[in-house]
Amino acid sequence: MNRGVHGSLRRFPMLIGLTGGVASGKSLAAKYLAELGAVVLDADRAGHQVLREPEVIDALVERWGPNVIGPTGDMDRGLVADRVFGDSPQAVGDRRFLEDLLHPRIRARLEAERTHQAAHDSQVFVLDAPLLLESHWDAACDMVIFVDAPVEQRYSRAAGRGWTPLQFAQREAAQWPVERKRQHADWVLANAGTPEELQSQVHQFWQEHVAPR
Repeated sequence: MNRGVHGSLRRFPMLIGLTGGVASGKSLAAKYLAELGAVVLDADRAGHQVLREPEVIDALVERWGPNVIGPTGDMDRGLVADRVFGDSPQAVGDRRFLEDLLHPRIRARLEAERTHQAAHDSQVFVLDAPLLLESHWDAACDMVIFVDAPVEQRYSRAAGRGWTPLQFAQREAAQWPVERKRQHADWVLANAGTPEELQSQVHQFWQEHVAPR
């Protein structure tokens, strides 16, 4: 799949996009890629950092009121999630507002991290972003990996995180269907077995598409 140039993330040698369904095992795949030498750009972690920025907090308080601030002074991510996940017009509007507010800041943090790491001779980067395709960040990638897992296993993993069936369904509905994601990928990792089996597939990908470069 040919991917166009999009944004300054394209300035460096190799960028691999990582996507998949909710609780598919993307973080584990990213861990194995990091063990092989890739630098992981974690959009979720960057998003948590962005939620602590004073301008972001001010914007969310203005929209939703002071209750979005938790007892520790940080953003109450659970309350925010309750507002933005759902199919009501209000939830859809709130989700778009949040994405418009956060995504440019997340991207700026990831670009800054990649610039820093590239200056220290890092050559391979993995962009681990739940909304990689929905946000069109895949256009900046040389390749996209899709982590595939049966819905029953994904639900079990989500339940282990304390998510209810409704929370799982709402987060799933807020992303592209997994089949559509799979169709946009250049490589699929099947995560229906053991961690060792996933690791073996990551090694195969690395040997075929990264090591030769």
